[in-house]
Amino acid sequence: MSYTHTMSTYPPLNALRIFEAAARLESFSSAADELFVTHGAVSKQIKQLEEWLGVKLFERSGGRVKLTDTGWRYLIQIQDGLDLISSATSQLMQPDIQQRLTINSTPTFAMYWLLPRLPRFRQTHPDVELHVVTSDRDISRLDSPFDIAIRRGPGDWPGHLNQPFLKEWELPLCAPALLETIPLNSPTDLAQHTLLYADTRPTAWQRWLTMAGVPDLKPASSLHFDRFSLALQAALDGLGVVLGPLPMAQALINAGKLCSPLGKPVSPVRDYCWIAPRTAADDPAITAFCRWLETEAGKQA
Repeated sequence: MSYTHTMSTYPPLNALRIFEAAARLESFSSAADELFVTHGAVSKQIKQLEEWLGVKLFERSGGRVKLTDTGWRYLIQIQDGLDLISSATSQLMQPDIQQRLTINSTPTFAMYWLLPRLPRFRQTHPDVELHVVTSDRDISRLDSPFDIAIRRGPGDWPGHLNQPFLKEWELPLCAPALLETIPLNSPTDLAQHTLLYADTRPTAWQRWLTMAGVPDLKPASSLHFDRFSLALQAALDGLGVVLGPLPMAQALINAGKLCSPLGKPVSPVRDYCWIAPRTAADDPAITAFCRWLETEAGKQA
């Protein structure tokens, strides 16, 4: 579409601005006062807009005006566009205002790895406002846009840049108090325990049990959760043993809330990746956040 064609569908912009004020206030006089013009100028611009559109926007009666149904529909449709123009102009004229980044992360990663570290990013980038959203969905099925997504990869993310930044592996984890009643000294001891499963990691336990040489082990019982964050919380509450992620859960181990009684085998899983729209490749705030993720992961490694 050429600019010539696009511009031909624009109404007179000054008349459009005056129409919005007059329609919102339902008064030519009030619109004139708000815009610091004369009543006659408002009336003239509205008439010009009606002639350009070929429709009647106002009913005029005894010095009063009232929007027609067509006028109401047009007002509703143009207000968002005028607000966008106003917002874009304000941002252009005030380049030092905060930039907002929307981070879409999986819930467990956000809760146990990202959030505890965010104060360090905010300290070095106080001009960036962060909006953290959690979801387990693939990025192609998200309902709202994002600036940076965090998912385990590699994945098929057309139109996006991506980079792995954090390795992950899994070990059985549980609350220390659980071991006071039921020992866990070898993989076979898991037959006396409740295993905690998450629908988002359906094959994790079977993979680990196979690596541990007990692929046919039957636990005393099992609990299933739709999200891994719930399974991890169940382990913290002493309900059973979860196949937990490291280094994400390392802070919980350091705090004595969880322990890893079996040091091996270690089950490697997919790396965490940052994902950003390719169109934002040169955005300095997005670049800064992605580099910060890599730096934080490097510290932990």
